[in-house]
Amino acid sequence: MALGWQCVCIDSHDPDADARFWASALGWRRTFEDADEVVIEPAAGSPQDGVSPDILFLRVPEGKTVKNRLHLDLRPDDQAVEVARLEALGARRLDIGQGPEATWVVMSDPAGNEFCVLRPLTEQEKLSAS
Repeated sequence: MALGWQCVCIDSHDPDADARFWASALGWRRTFEDADEVVIEPAAGSPQDGVSPDILFLRVPEGKTVKNRLHLDLRPDDQAVEVARLEALGARRLDIGQGPEATWVVMSDPAGNEFCVLRPLTEQEKLSAS
C-alpha cells in the first residue's frame, strides 16, 4: 500500500492544554511542541507505538462552536472506571439523544470536543479479533 495514516489533526484554541488532557487520558507522550502545535504519540515501546496514528493539536484563533464532524471512540477494559477517570481529568458527559439503551458514553474533553467511551469487548469479541 502506498498510503498510510499518520495522524489525526484537531483544531485547538489551546494546543498545550488539549494535548495535556489527551496525553493523560491515553497514557501517551508528547513528541513535538511549539507555540502553535503539539503532537502526542503512544508510549514508547507500547503495543500502539508506531501503529496508532499520532494526534496533532493545531492552534486556531476560534473556539469550538458546533458538533464535531469526526470524533474518537475509545475502547476501555472497564467503562465505568475510565469514564470516572476521564471526568476527574476534566471531561464531562454529554446527552446528545443517545438514549438509555446505548452501550457507549458520550463525553467531551475540556475544550468541548466530543468523544465516546465504548463498552469493553466481550471475551468472544476478543477471541474473534485475534
